[in-house]
Amino acid sequence: MAALNELIQKIENPELRAQIQAAADKLIKQKKFGLVFEDHLPECTPLYDIPVRKGLKVSLRNGKANETYTVLKIEAGKALCLPRNGNEAVEFAVSDLVTTAELGDPIYPCLQMLDEVCNAPGSDLWHTLIEADNYHALQLLEYLYAGQVDCIYIDPPYNSGAKDWKYNNDYVDNNDTYRHSKWLSMMKKRLEIARQLLNPNDSVLIVTIDEKEYLHLGCLLEEMFPDSKMQMVSDVINPRGATRDGQFSRSDEYIFIVQLGANSVSYPKAGSKHYVEWYRLRRTDYDSRRGTVKGGTRQFYPIYVDTKSEKIVHIGEPLSIGQDRNSVPQIEGAVPVFPIKNDGTEMNWGVTPETLKLLIDNHFVRVRRNDDEKYQPYLLHYISYKQLEAIREGKSSIEGYNPDGTAIVVEDDGHIIRPGSAWNIASHNAGTYGSEILANIIGEKRFNFPKSLYSVLDILRYFLREKPNALVVDFFAGSGTTLHAINLLNFEDNGNRRCIMVTNNEVSSSEGKVLREHGFQPGDEEWNALGIARYVTWPRTVCSIRGSNIKDQPIKGNYGVMEEEFTLDEDSIVLSKITGKPISRKVYIKKKTQKEPILSNIKCSDGLKANAVFFKLGFLDKTKVSLGMQFKELLSILWMKAGTIGKCPTIDAGVPDMLILPENKMAILNDENQFGAFAEKLAQHPEIEVVYLVTDYESSFVSMTQALEGKTTYQLYRDYLDNFRINAGRNSR
Repeated sequence: MAALNELIQKIENPELRAQIQAAADKLIKQKKFGLVFEDHLPECTPLYDIPVRKGLKVSLRNGKANETYTVLKIEAGKALCLPRNGNEAVEFAVSDLVTTAELGDPIYPCLQMLDEVCNAPGSDLWHTLIEADNYHALQLLEYLYAGQVDCIYIDPPYNSGAKDWKYNNDYVDNNDTYRHSKWLSMMKKRLEIARQLLNPNDSVLIVTIDEKEYLHLGCLLEEMFPDSKMQMVSDVINPRGATRDGQFSRSDEYIFIVQLGANSVSYPKAGSKHYVEWYRLRRTDYDSRRGTVKGGTRQFYPIYVDTKSEKIVHIGEPLSIGQDRNSVPQIEGAVPVFPIKNDGTEMNWGVTPETLKLLIDNHFVRVRRNDDEKYQPYLLHYISYKQLEAIREGKSSIEGYNPDGTAIVVEDDGHIIRPGSAWNIASHNAGTYGSEILANIIGEKRFNFPKSLYSVLDILRYFLREKPNALVVDFFAGSGTTLHAINLLNFEDNGNRRCIMVTNNEVSSSEGKVLREHGFQPGDEEWNALGIARYVTWPRTVCSIRGSNIKDQPIKGNYGVMEEEFTLDEDSIVLSKITGKPISRKVYIKKKTQKEPILSNIKCSDGLKANAVFFKLGFLDKTKVSLGMQFKELLSILWMKAGTIGKCPTIDAGVPDMLILPENKMAILNDENQFGAFAEKLAQHPEIEVVYLVTDYESSFVSMTQALEGKTTYQLYRDYLDNFRINAGRNSR
């Protein structure tokens, strides 16, 4: 653009120069330089709850949602349909069709309650999970909370080329020429609404991403938030690194932080020593299965554990490819342990036999009995080999030994008060504190690559420490880590932060294939049961709040990065095999401690004192809404707009003249002729803050509002209908 401006300045005619400069300035404002968006395909959402009717837009249940038809007529279970951009009508069975909405079509949403969990009956605070396409859910949230959100945290699909995200109801893969631009288009549409949710005076948008799209995302965020402060943090989530042939192993991902208005980081106070992390010896990622190139051929071998002492007594030789693990020699009194996942998948150990022996000699390997594992009766954890060198260099030290003989290793760096933009924090390991935590709650193989619970907690803490009543939104909720972290943060400081999560209910590609083979289609209950919202996000929410896993068994362990701290027995002296110096041995437990000392007081089995409700986003008929015929369906939305205070109210049927709901701090007048009696009842409940008034006349609404001085009032159903009528066509702009 600088070159263009220089050329314009060479134009001698001042009037022509001014006209061309004005045209160029206008072009700069309109043209997306640096980012190319591919919008040629409409993004569509199936609306399974809306019956197929004449005049509606539909698509095939097992087809692509963006391949739409208009229903011309329905007769004898058959629908005559006209294809988009087509002239020849085709006929389908009505049962094979689903009503479909394009982004930008007017929609009138409602919230259908699916479930709720309450572990804090005395609290007014309720979190919400909404099962929906997040674009339409964001439209609803804009109606409810425009300019009120303190923090948006999202972990969008990384567009890695794997089947990890859908566009137009179909997977986007590496072979798609427009893969990057489609991803950008998808993100931009949602961020445009998210921007309207954020408090312009003080709020933060946090987006995690990897190297596939971080450049595009950075440009997009700069374009959409030109007046904000923006920074990117690198966070190590896989210390061992994901191996890539011919390239550096990837160990980190990126966190974009967009701060609006006066928003700033709240720095933590100084903390305690940092205990090094114990890794699970069995590898967890799918690419490290037995026989894979990544795992090598020397990392599948038996480790013999004595059944009485529960100590390792022998390390067997690696098995050749194809060799049956049951063919290994037996040792009396010991059991051979292999790296086998609970579903029977043969994995690899994290180190070779030679390295394992060295680690055992230095007390860096821990054995724990595990009755929950079907194929692996003992869990083995280890301290990374790199700590041996760190100890020699004085960067780490052995404080003592646990009763089982394993070393207590501490990194002498303490807790950073003002962290930099490169984070290497043990608790951010996505395998140990993401996958393993999730598997402990809802089992393995339900969700790939969940975030570390403590990674999310840390980043949220930096921006919400001074905001105990913050409203937090995550519209790419995934496994539900954000709400889990908010509940922990509330426990730390007795906060009252509220979290709203949104996720679709898509099934994986493999599950979808199996379901179709058995005759099931999207929208069927059997299909819905395996969707991410119902199979992962909500079960995790319920289990973490109640303190029991999906089998209704107590969740094991404590929260935080747990380590055992022992008091000194000065009479017990051992010789360190690493330093060659004597060291006092710690022989009995004094207390449980960790990097997060407050969280160490929470047993996972105690649950978290919180409440949450699970909604599915539905859609209503505009005419019925305007006639007041869908009051029951809209009640949950009115509850959310009033602040989700107390348990969500419900009614069986009918439309009452008025509802006085002091426990929800809201009231609703459906018959304006009853305003006098309504006002009298309100006077008895000064705690009520939000009032909904149903009237067709602006003058009546104004006079009633004036009579209710001090209350926040909304005119129904005009307020609702006007909002979503205005939102129509947003996508076409």
